[in-house]
Amino acid sequence: MSDDAHNTVNAGLAEHLTRLWRYGLVLSGSRDAAEDLVQATCVRALERSQQFQEGTRLDRWLFSILNSIWKNELRSQKIRTGEGFVSAEDVLVGDGAAEVETNIFARQVLAEVQTLPEVQRVTVFLVYAEGLTYREAAETLDVPVGTIMSRLAAARAKLGQLNQDDATGKKETDRTK
Repeated sequence: MSDDAHNTVNAGLAEHLTRLWRYGLVLSGSRDAAEDLVQATCVRALERSQQFQEGTRLDRWLFSILNSIWKNELRSQKIRTGEGFVSAEDVLVGDGAAEVETNIFARQVLAEVQTLPEVQRVTVFLVYAEGLTYREAAETLDVPVGTIMSRLAAARAKLGQLNQDDATGKKETDRTK
């Protein structure tokens, strides 16, 4: 075991806990499940720290571990896509008059993103919220780069249609027809 890799992983974990938790929340839709995913990710990262390659990005490696743990959870529990989402109001809590408008818009965006299928929602999160490149997102999710591009295009099209429907005054019930 490389002591340098272990020390890098051990020292870097605390720096990425918030981002890991956020990713866990996006995947699971549950605060408790997100905490469990982060804990399992930390344990696995420490156990397998010798696999971390010095000079690469620790956050990307940790995201990959968390994603792998989540996939294993899905397989073992046979969770259906779309169950157990946390409402936007629970996730985004605003305090202060200056933040109210921003929080309202953020809630609307988050609510619309949550309507996306899981694979699109996770891809949008990794690329737009976490700033991963298409290649990094593809490596994290273990899919081809073209799949990332396709998922983002589909997500943008769906979100654009939702915004267009809102602008033309269509109601939620009109969208489901």
